[in-house]
Amino acid sequence: MSANVGKIDRAVRTLLGLALVVWAFVGQAPMWDNAFIMWGTVIVGAVLIVTASMKFCPMYRILGVSTCPR
Repeated sequence: MSANVGKIDRAVRTLLGLALVVWAFVGQAPMWDNAFIMWGTVIVGAVLIVTASMKFCPMYRILGVSTCPR
């Protein structure tokens, strides 16, 4: 499993992931009344954080994309 997520991509994924997780639990929007939407947001945020920490994105591998400098 070689790295395919670069530094800027990792930073964006981490910030967006953390924002989604926090927003799901703290947000007061009416859509958070739906548990499916709330937990879906948490899962998407967690996936972003995990892929950033591992420096590897399976979807990038499938699509043949890499933001890592060679």
